[in-house]
Amino acid sequence: MSRRLVVILGPTAVGKTDFSVQKALEYGSPVISCDSRQIYKEMTIGTAVPDREQLEAVKHYFIQTVPVTQTYTAGDYENDAISLINRLFDEGHETLVMTGGSMFYIDAVCEGLDDLPDGDPELRASLWERLRAEGVGSLVEELKSRDPETYSRIDKENSQRVIRALEVCLVSGRPLSSFSSGGKKRDFEIEKIGLSRPREELYSRINQRVLDMIRLGLEEEVRSLLPYRDLQALQTVGYKEMFDYLDGKYPLEEAVRLIQRNTRHYAKKQMTWWRRDDSINWIDL
Repeated sequence: MSRRLVVILGPTAVGKTDFSVQKALEYGSPVISCDSRQIYKEMTIGTAVPDREQLEAVKHYFIQTVPVTQTYTAGDYENDAISLINRLFDEGHETLVMTGGSMFYIDAVCEGLDDLPDGDPELRASLWERLRAEGVGSLVEELKSRDPETYSRIDKENSQRVIRALEVCLVSGRPLSSFSSGGKKRDFEIEKIGLSRPREELYSRINQRVLDMIRLGLEEEVRSLLPYRDLQALQTVGYKEMFDYLDGKYPLEEAVRLIQRNTRHYAKKQMTWWRRDDSINWIDL
């Protein structure tokens, strides 16, 4: 019996959730979420988790299962997701549907990750302290000197990724880029479907989604997360800008504009990442 994992990927707001629910119903599969932020229990509106109707239409895994206070890595996700996938195949599923926009999570499942060195909590705490005192620019410059290759491709505004890359360099004495993507052999077939839309249409959907998040109560959600604002989970577009708004750095209208702009930038990074993968079958929605 052939075992197949269908991975539905694409930029934020392209329409992955509806498409994946439709495919899951077609195949008699649950939906395995591959989203590094929807996995957190306390983050609902700002991560655009599937709505009640979508969640009731088909069983979803890895939606709001981890507290924001827990450090959860792509390596953790690889272990948990592969374990679940194998169990579901053993239960009789022939085709499983996975969907998400988190590039590292998708790569972790499809190719595996190298075993990175264990983190050093004290070192990580000191790096976060430097971030607060000096800003991300100082850490980015150190990363540039220690690991030029990772520096050239990392999102330099994603402080969590910058800190993790520096931590690996300092703990192991090796650049993060020297730990290659795993290339592990999976015992199931993988089919990747990429969803796209014309750029102006995608950007319009992103802008509208941000307005919908504000209408649904993003400000109240972010207020409830203020005690956790320094945690890795919350170094995320939508939350960072709202924290600054709540600090009085700018009015709500500017926060909305910045969230829209930064989300568009993230969508562009996602597409750049995936365009290098010849195995993706693209569908223009």
